[in-house]
Amino acid sequence: MAKDTTKDMTQGSPMKLILGFSVPLLFGFLFQQFYSVVDTVIVGRFLGVNALAGVGSTGSVNFLIIGFCMGVCNGFAIPLAHKFGAKDYAGLRQFTANAMWLSIAFAVVMTLVTSLLCRNILTLMKTPEDIFEHAYIYILIIFIGIPATYLYNMLSGIIRAMGDSKTPLVFLTLSSLLNIALDLVCILNFGMGVAGAALATVVSQGVSGVLCLLYMIKKFPLLHIKKEEWKPNPSHMATLCGMGIPMGLQYSITAIGSVILQTSVNTLGAVAVASVTAAGKVSMFFCCPFDAMGSTMATYGGQNVGAKKLDRLGQGMKACIILGSVYSLLACAVLSLFGDRLAALFIDAASPELLENARLLLIVNSAFFIPLALVNIVRFMIQGMGFGTLAILAGVCEMVARSLAGLFLVPAFGFTGVCFASPLAWIFADAFLIPAYLHVKKKLQRLFEPSAPGRA
Repeated sequence: MAKDTTKDMTQGSPMKLILGFSVPLLFGFLFQQFYSVVDTVIVGRFLGVNALAGVGSTGSVNFLIIGFCMGVCNGFAIPLAHKFGAKDYAGLRQFTANAMWLSIAFAVVMTLVTSLLCRNILTLMKTPEDIFEHAYIYILIIFIGIPATYLYNMLSGIIRAMGDSKTPLVFLTLSSLLNIALDLVCILNFGMGVAGAALATVVSQGVSGVLCLLYMIKKFPLLHIKKEEWKPNPSHMATLCGMGIPMGLQYSITAIGSVILQTSVNTLGAVAVASVTAAGKVSMFFCCPFDAMGSTMATYGGQNVGAKKLDRLGQGMKACIILGSVYSLLACAVLSLFGDRLAALFIDAASPELLENARLLLIVNSAFFIPLALVNIVRFMIQGMGFGTLAILAGVCEMVARSLAGLFLVPAFGFTGVCFASPLAWIFADAFLIPAYLHVKKKLQRLFEPSAPGRA
């Protein structure tokens, strides 16, 4: 029998478990950002500011659509974590099969809709004429590659639900190297421009997804799905959609605010757009630990709720907040000192205005990294506990904040207003999430431990 590489997070030291689970995830996110950064560096240095601005102008709509895909897959994985934590392996396989059917359906529909509406979306966003075609070509290929996005994110979510966060890292590392090679070949050798950067990203993600599939088939005995377990189950699909759609909408609703903000940034011109793009790539790289912490807490919360070990939820939350706060302070120090130099990596002979804009954006954002850490830790813990709908409301808070920044701060203060958009969104989200966590904690205690005092 194949070696079982699952990991039970319902027993043992929460700090040790969180570190052990999140570190591989961190490297996975870093590699994801790494090949995104490679795209940006090559585009910026070899294709120019307009090409970079074109790619960058699609960032918010990319987040809107691809973020929905990722959110749906993360949500689908939560019932799987519950079943694994409860040691209901037959139920685990049935939910896995139904999650795969739903992923296929979502991928087909979203690919068709977004590809057909792509040009209209960019027009509504007031994408400048001098960068429009760059933006269109890039994001169209990304949208056509949505099935690859679903393939990797769904399968890696299934693997993580059972406590294995290392395997997706290995495959993501290999695909990152492939992405770099394809970037160089497509852009430098074949002269494909921004299309080459997009194609490299899609192909690389598809390869990592296929590798996850092959690994699951070979190495996970618990996921050897029987013929009768492949049958679509409306009840299971409803449960999966009840988790997945709210998480997807959380990403998308958040992104609506980013789209409104990006529309305002577009009115400031190509230099401002390129500044946001360069600084955004640096910032996302430094934000990977927060993403890793969030994904860790979703699995940790899901398994422990499935095992009805509510006393471990608060322990895990405390441990993760400590880790997030320490990292936030270190990241803020690094970006404050070296932010402009890091941003300069993305542009050949960058203008002083561009670098100064990027530097200001990085300093302001990093000063609010602790609120960002709380957003990820608390939000994903709530989702792992089974209350995904609340994530929509958190996303609404972020959307409102970024929309206000785009509608009022940017017109009034220019690029300075752009810098404070994300910190405002994080603060708005925290103001909702912290009371929400206290509420769902008490609700689960009444459900599982009616006679015990609250300890989560």
